[in-house]
Amino acid sequence: MASGKMTTLGDMQRFKESMSANAEKLKPYEETRLKFEGLVTKAQGLTQQQGALTAAKQETSKELKVVLKELQQVATVLRFAVREHYGKDAEKLVEFGLQPFRGRPRKQKEPEKPQPEPPTLPAE
Repeated sequence: MASGKMTTLGDMQRFKESMSANAEKLKPYEETRLKFEGLVTKAQGLTQQQGALTAAKQETSKELKVVLKELQQVATVLRFAVREHYGKDAEKLVEFGLQPFRGRPRKQKEPEKPQPEPPTLPAE
């Protein structure tokens, strides 16, 4: 902090305390000092609020993860129910984002490749 640059709220708090302790000697700057103190107090409050919100966000994230897992399970049950109701090959399933069963694609028979003829020995 030798360069006079304050980078943390702790630095600001210490500077505020020094300014308050020397308020009598720094009377010409009283209005600015009071504004500075107000800003430090506000920053401290916002830091506390940020910590509380971070904790709340983490809790909400955990809860969301649990709900999404349960949501997936219920959706799976409903997908089976929709297939059961409309039939596994009904085109109506597409409306629900499900793939109707359209049969297995038949394997096409590959044309038989002619077998190479065995080499013949020259006649003697």
